[in-house]
Amino acid sequence: MSVSGPQADTPTEVESPTTDQGSQIRGMSPRQLAVSRFRRDTGSMIAGGVVLLFMLLAVLAPILTKMKILRPYTFNSDKLDVNNGSVPKGALGGISWSHPFGLTPGTGTDVMSRLIMGMTFSISIALLAALLTVALGTVIGIIAGSSGKWVDAIIGRIIDMTLSFPQTLMLLALSSTLIYQLERLGVPKGNFARATYLILVLAAFGWPSFARIVRGQVLSLREREFVEAAHVFGASQARIWFKEMLPNLWAPILVYFTLTMPAYISAEAALSFLGVGVKPPTPTLGNILSDATTYYDSDFAYFIIPAFVLATVVVSFNLLGDGLRDALDPKADR
Repeated sequence: MSVSGPQADTPTEVESPTTDQGSQIRGMSPRQLAVSRFRRDTGSMIAGGVVLLFMLLAVLAPILTKMKILRPYTFNSDKLDVNNGSVPKGALGGISWSHPFGLTPGTGTDVMSRLIMGMTFSISIALLAALLTVALGTVIGIIAGSSGKWVDAIIGRIIDMTLSFPQTLMLLALSSTLIYQLERLGVPKGNFARATYLILVLAAFGWPSFARIVRGQVLSLREREFVEAAHVFGASQARIWFKEMLPNLWAPILVYFTLTMPAYISAEAALSFLGVGVKPPTPTLGNILSDATTYYDSDFAYFIIPAFVLATVVVSFNLLGDGLRDALDPKADR
């Protein structure tokens, strides 16, 4: 049956749906939805700003030190009370306009300069360890989840065995031996070898947890149509892993990375307190706080300020990670 009349000759325009106010509704991609959800979360936005500030300070600290704006290694012995255990003269640990966070007891170095310079080393160690952890966990998790059978079984047992070791005990027990071996392999002696040891060991004990997460994601991805199509067209295994599956894993990778960073910053502080981390005079957030515990009764400001800075760094990264996790979750109730 043919249709005649004006409706058969003139094409009908389909109008886009509108809201009650008459504004046109636009479709949003998953990335745009995630960005929109994240921007509506005030706490996560503030945490992101604080994290950016700390990262910027960590990058600029070596430059500011060379320009003599920061003086983390300059002694101010004349501002210490020698008769009172070499604590800074004045109230609140020697806080003044020239030293806003006070002075270090015993040496008289500027606490603010050392804290900012310490962020450079602490964040660098945590950043490199987190990147190595995520890289190992991603690659091994993809291989385990997509290969299956005996490959998955072997990797699963390696993960179980690695997770069974007490991490802190192993870090303490292996420190002297592995640092010595790194120095024999050509790694510069001293704090560089110690920092390298922290990065490698944190990553070695950190990747199994993330590999399990990635494996679970890959088990569902490998049944998707685009992976089946790649197999049909004869794509290599490496292409399926890193061209088809990896782009669909960026959300858990990003979230896990932001949650791993504060964990490794805290781990560096704890290990420095136990004497395994970077040694003074090179400042890190960990060894500054470790030194501050010696003076908590005679100079409480020197103890509370580094503790507050370290807590702020860790909490900011955690809040940022939680906000990203909620924003990237398509089932989030926002």
